Amino acid sequence: LVCPRLCMLIHPQFDAVAVQIGPVAIHWYGLTYLVAFGLFLWLASRRVGLAPFAKVGWTRREVEDMLFYGVLGVVVGGRLGYVVFYKPDYYAANPLEVFSVWKGGMAFHGGLLGVLVSMWIFAKSRGRHFLEVTDLIAPCVPTGLASGRLGNFINGELFGRVTTVPWGI
Repeated sequence: LVCPRLCMLIHPQFDAVAVQIGPVAIHWYGLTYLVAFGLFLWLASRRVGLAPFAKVGWTRREVEDMLFYGVLGVVVGGRLGYVVFYKPDYYAANPLEVFSVWKGGMAFHGGLLGVLVSMWIFAKSRGRHFLEVTDLIAPCVPTGLASGRLGNFINGELFGRVTTVPWGI
């Protein structure tokens, strides 16, 4: 008999920095954000060429503008979510630390709220209904979330309980 512990996968210890040139470090987590944004741009651009979106006049330029709003929403919302939900006392005592994004600290639920607000602002600025915007972007979101989870995996942030199943990490 083979012991299940011998078959269990071990979480690899990744270096969080993908590339470093002098004092400039590019982190894997940042690259996963870029992949998420690129996938959104590609998928949403393809969708605007299809019915029913093409019939109501969506353009690639609008998708690019929507991405800009979304990036602001996810970054600002994610950071503020972390500040408010996880360390409000610390940031109340050190308000300038809110801007120290290089030290880490993003929250998914804050990013979600930030994107919803930014998409509402985008919809209003373009004279479109909020649900029309969300109908366009909804199928584009899972690839971005998956990319973010890969970043979490590389950073070793999504640990759970100890497992004995052979496919568990």
